[in-house]
Amino acid sequence: MAEIKLVAESRTDFGKGAARRIRREGKVPAVLYGHGADPIHVALPGHESMLALRQSNVLFSIELDGTSQLAVAKDVQRDAIGDVIEHIDLLIVKAGEKIAVEVPVVVVGESAPGTIHLVESQTLHVEAEATHLPQHVEVSIEGLEAGTVITAATVTLPQGVTLLTDGEHIVVTVNEPQVEAPAETEDEGAEAAEAAAE
Repeated sequence: MAEIKLVAESRTDFGKGAARRIRREGKVPAVLYGHGADPIHVALPGHESMLALRQSNVLFSIELDGTSQLAVAKDVQRDAIGDVIEHIDLLIVKAGEKIAVEVPVVVVGESAPGTIHLVESQTLHVEAEATHLPQHVEVSIEGLEAGTVITAATVTLPQGVTLLTDGEHIVVTVNEPQVEAPAETEDEGAEAAEAAAE
Protein backbone atom coordinates (compact mmCIF):
# COMPACT_ATOMS: atom_id res chain seq x y z
CA MET A 1 0.00 0.00 0.00
CA ALA A 2 1.51 3.31 -1.07
CA GLU A 3 1.92 6.08 1.47
CA ILE A 4 0.25 9.40 0.77
CA LYS A 5 2.48 12.27 1.84
CA LEU A 6 0.88 15.29 3.48
CA VAL A 7 2.88 18.30 4.62
CA ALA A 8 1.49 19.40 7.98
CA GLU A 9 1.84 22.68 9.84
CA SER A 10 1.97 22.91 13.64
CA ARG A 11 -0.89 24.83 15.21
CA THR A 12 -1.09 26.44 18.61
CA ASP A 13 -4.53 28.10 18.33
CA PHE A 14 -7.44 25.94 19.43
CA GLY A 15 -11.20 26.23 19.69
CA LYS A 16 -13.99 26.69 17.15
CA GLY A 17 -12.80 30.10 15.99
CA ALA A 18 -9.29 28.86 15.26
CA ALA A 19 -10.66 25.77 13.47
CA ARG A 20 -12.91 27.93 11.27
CA ARG A 21 -9.96 30.14 10.38
CA ILE A 22 -7.88 27.10 9.40
CA ARG A 23 -10.71 25.79 7.20
CA ARG A 24 -11.11 29.22 5.54
CA GLU A 25 -7.45 28.93 4.53
CA GLY A 26 -8.22 25.64 2.75
CA LYS A 27 -6.71 23.48 5.48
CA VAL A 28 -8.07 20.87 7.88
CA PRO A 29 -7.44 20.81 11.66
CA ALA A 30 -6.06 17.45 12.77
CA VAL A 31 -4.54 15.73 15.79
CA LEU A 32 -1.75 13.11 15.70
CA TYR A 33 -1.69 10.76 18.67
CA GLY A 34 -0.47 7.33 19.73
CA HIS A 35 2.58 5.43 21.01
CA GLY A 36 2.45 7.28 24.32
CA ALA A 37 3.34 10.63 22.75
CA ASP A 38 1.53 13.85 23.59
CA PRO A 39 -1.12 14.73 20.97
CA ILE A 40 0.30 16.86 18.17
CA HIS A 41 -2.10 19.48 16.78
CA VAL A 42 -1.57 20.19 13.09
CA ALA A 43 -3.20 21.70 10.01
CA LEU A 44 -3.29 19.53 6.88
CA PRO A 45 -3.80 20.58 3.23
CA GLY A 46 -7.56 20.35 2.73
CA HIS A 47 -7.85 19.29 -0.91
CA GLU A 48 -5.17 16.58 -0.72
CA SER A 49 -6.65 15.23 2.52
CA MET A 50 -10.16 15.10 1.04
CA LEU A 51 -8.96 13.23 -2.08
CA ALA A 52 -6.96 10.73 -0.01
CA LEU A 53 -9.87 10.00 2.33
CA ARG A 54 -12.10 8.94 -0.54
CA GLN A 55 -10.34 5.60 -0.07
CA SER A 56 -10.58 3.64 3.15
CA ASN A 57 -7.65 2.78 5.43
CA VAL A 58 -5.16 5.07 3.71
CA LEU A 59 -1.61 5.13 5.09
CA PHE A 60 -0.35 8.70 5.48
CA SER A 61 3.18 9.94 5.77
CA ILE A 62 2.81 13.17 7.74
CA GLU A 63 5.74 15.53 7.15
CA LEU A 64 6.14 17.99 10.02
CA ASP A 65 9.13 20.20 10.85
CA GLY A 66 11.58 17.98 9.00
CA THR A 67 10.31 14.72 10.49
CA SER A 68 7.97 12.09 9.09
CA GLN A 69 5.31 10.04 10.91
CA LEU A 70 3.24 7.18 9.51
CA ALA A 71 -0.42 7.52 10.47
CA VAL A 72 -3.92 6.29 9.64
CA ALA A 73 -7.20 8.18 10.02
CA LYS A 74 -9.13 6.90 13.05
CA ASP A 75 -11.94 9.47 13.01
CA VAL A 76 -13.03 11.92 10.32
CA GLN A 77 -15.61 14.57 11.21
CA ARG A 78 -17.50 15.94 8.22
CA ASP A 79 -19.99 18.74 7.80
CA ALA A 80 -23.35 17.03 7.32
CA ILE A 81 -24.48 19.43 4.58
CA GLY A 82 -21.43 20.10 2.42
CA ASP A 83 -19.49 16.89 3.17
CA VAL A 84 -16.56 19.16 4.05
CA ILE A 85 -13.94 17.61 6.35
CA GLU A 86 -14.00 19.51 9.65
CA HIS A 87 -11.44 17.54 11.68
CA ILE A 88 -9.27 14.42 11.44
CA ASP A 89 -7.91 12.24 14.25
CA LEU A 90 -4.76 10.46 13.06
CA LEU A 91 -3.26 7.44 14.82
CA ILE A 92 0.54 7.20 14.65
CA VAL A 93 1.63 3.73 13.49
CA LYS A 94 4.90 1.89 12.96
CA ALA A 95 5.90 -0.50 10.17
CA GLY A 96 5.15 -4.09 11.26
CA GLU A 97 2.66 -2.99 13.91
CA LYS A 98 -0.82 -4.55 13.78
CA ILE A 99 -3.90 -2.39 14.28
CA ALA A 100 -7.66 -2.92 14.23
CA VAL A 101 -9.66 -1.25 11.45
CA GLU A 102 -13.07 -1.38 9.79
CA VAL A 103 -12.92 -2.63 6.19
CA PRO A 104 -15.76 -2.05 3.69
CA VAL A 105 -17.50 -5.10 2.19
CA VAL A 106 -17.73 -5.14 -1.64
CA VAL A 107 -20.13 -7.65 -3.21
CA VAL A 108 -19.07 -9.11 -6.57
CA GLY A 109 -20.86 -11.39 -9.02
CA GLU A 110 -24.54 -12.15 -9.62
CA SER A 111 -26.68 -14.49 -7.54
CA ALA A 112 -28.87 -17.12 -9.22
CA PRO A 113 -31.65 -15.86 -11.55
CA GLY A 114 -34.75 -14.77 -9.68
CA THR A 115 -32.90 -13.94 -6.47
CA ILE A 116 -31.73 -10.74 -4.80
CA HIS A 117 -28.98 -10.18 -2.26
CA LEU A 118 -29.01 -8.05 0.86
CA VAL A 119 -25.84 -6.72 2.46
CA GLU A 120 -26.43 -7.11 6.21
CA SER A 121 -23.02 -5.72 7.22
CA GLN A 122 -21.32 -2.91 5.29
CA THR A 123 -17.95 -3.43 7.04
CA LEU A 124 -15.90 -6.07 8.84
CA HIS A 125 -13.70 -5.44 11.87
CA VAL A 126 -10.23 -6.85 11.19
CA GLU A 127 -6.63 -6.67 12.39
CA ALA A 128 -3.83 -6.10 9.89
CA GLU A 129 -0.34 -4.64 9.59
CA ALA A 130 -0.52 -0.86 9.62
CA THR A 131 1.48 -0.65 6.40
CA HIS A 132 -0.66 -3.30 4.63
CA LEU A 133 -4.24 -2.36 5.48
CA PRO A 134 -6.87 -3.74 3.09
CA GLN A 135 -9.04 -1.07 1.49
CA HIS A 136 -11.95 -3.52 1.10
CA VAL A 137 -12.85 -7.20 1.20
CA GLU A 138 -14.69 -8.88 -1.66
CA VAL A 139 -17.63 -11.21 -1.09
CA SER A 140 -18.63 -13.26 -4.16
CA ILE A 141 -22.31 -14.13 -4.58
CA GLU A 142 -21.83 -15.64 -8.05
CA GLY A 143 -24.57 -18.22 -8.71
CA LEU A 144 -25.72 -18.42 -5.09
CA GLU A 145 -29.24 -19.74 -4.56
CA ALA A 146 -32.03 -18.26 -2.44
CA GLY A 147 -31.56 -19.07 1.24
CA THR A 148 -27.78 -18.76 1.15
CA VAL A 149 -26.28 -16.93 4.13
CA ILE A 150 -22.67 -15.69 4.08
CA THR A 151 -21.18 -15.21 7.55
CA ALA A 152 -18.05 -13.28 8.51
CA ALA A 153 -16.12 -16.54 9.10
CA THR A 154 -16.63 -17.62 5.47
CA VAL A 155 -15.34 -14.37 3.91
CA THR A 156 -11.90 -14.79 2.32
CA LEU A 157 -9.53 -12.23 3.82
CA PRO A 158 -6.22 -11.03 2.34
CA GLN A 159 -3.07 -12.74 3.62
CA GLY A 160 -1.99 -11.49 7.04
CA VAL A 161 -5.45 -10.11 7.91
CA THR A 162 -7.26 -11.51 10.97
CA LEU A 163 -11.03 -11.33 11.46
CA LEU A 164 -12.15 -9.61 14.68
CA THR A 165 -15.88 -9.56 13.88
CA ASP A 166 -17.80 -12.51 15.36
CA GLY A 167 -17.56 -15.34 12.83
CA GLU A 168 -21.32 -16.02 13.07
CA HIS A 169 -22.11 -12.41 12.12
CA ILE A 170 -24.21 -12.37 8.91
CA VAL A 171 -22.63 -10.36 6.08
CA VAL A 172 -24.81 -11.12 3.03
CA THR A 173 -28.04 -13.04 2.48
CA VAL A 174 -29.52 -14.24 -0.82
CA ASN A 175 -33.32 -14.41 -1.03
CA GLU A 176 -36.24 -14.51 -3.42
CA PRO A 177 -37.86 -11.09 -3.87
CA GLN A 178 -41.03 -10.65 -1.83
CA VAL A 179 -44.05 -9.89 -4.03
CA GLU A 180 -46.76 -7.92 -2.28
CA ALA A 181 -50.40 -8.61 -3.13
CA PRO A 182 -51.95 -5.61 -4.90
CA ALA A 183 -54.00 -3.51 -2.48
CA GLU A 184 -57.73 -3.10 -3.15
CA THR A 185 -58.66 0.27 -4.57
CA GLU A 186 -61.34 2.29 -2.79
CA ASP A 187 -63.77 1.75 -5.68
CA GLU A 188 -63.33 -2.03 -5.57
CA GLY A 189 -63.84 -2.00 -1.80
CA ALA A 190 -67.04 0.06 -2.13
CA GLU A 191 -68.42 -2.22 -4.87
CA ALA A 192 -67.76 -5.30 -2.73
CA ALA A 193 -69.56 -3.69 0.23
CA GLU A 194 -72.59 -2.78 -1.94
CA ALA A 195 -72.77 -6.35 -3.34
CA ALA A 196 -72.70 -7.76 0.20
CA ALA A 197 -75.53 -5.44 1.26
CA GLU A 198 -77.86 -6.43 -1.62
